[in-house]
Amino acid sequence: MKNMYGYARVSTREQNEDRQLYAFSQMKLPVGNIFVDKQSGKDFDRPMYRRLVKKLKEDDLLYIKSIDRLGRDYEEILEQWRVLTREKKVDIIVMDMPLLDTRRGKDLMGTFLSDIVLQVLSFVAENERKNIRERQKEGIEAAKMRGVQFGRPRKPLPDNFDQTCRQWIAGELSGRKAAKMCGMPVTSFYRKGERWKEGEVK
Repeated sequence: MKNMYGYARVSTREQNEDRQLYAFSQMKLPVGNIFVDKQSGKDFDRPMYRRLVKKLKEDDLLYIKSIDRLGRDYEEILEQWRVLTREKKVDIIVMDMPLLDTRRGKDLMGTFLSDIVLQVLSFVAENERKNIRERQKEGIEAAKMRGVQFGRPRKPLPDNFDQTCRQWIAGELSGRKAAKMCGMPVTSFYRKGERWKEGEVK
């Protein structure tokens, strides 16, 4: 008797997998047969996915909400699909794409069509990921040109920084003593002090 499983993935712990879990509940999947990873899909080194693959047996049925939940890398998606369907001999249903249901068309033509659809979708998923990353990069560069600051806001320099730097540069104070007078870590004082000398810190 075949068992039914579901695999869900979200990229970070802050993201919510409820949409995927709701889809599985509509298929009446046993809660104990649903595996969820909360990490990037850049590779298949994921604890719950590995545990799922170990449990899968021939003729079991695996539900995935969409192809990008399986993974993001085009070649690795295709390789895992081959492992699951040909080595483990399980059936896969991609719920957002009815054509990707390996229970249908097990003849040569059905397999051929399924493989074509899978390759196209895998390519689209990876290409979209690259496009998103490129758009993010362009957005960050545009924001920087507008003067937007990223990361933690810089702490203001202490009021006595300029005077202390002059004394340090003149050799009147050691770096350690100057840092202490400014209430700064030694490494921070040296770094900002060097930039102060170059006129980069005011």
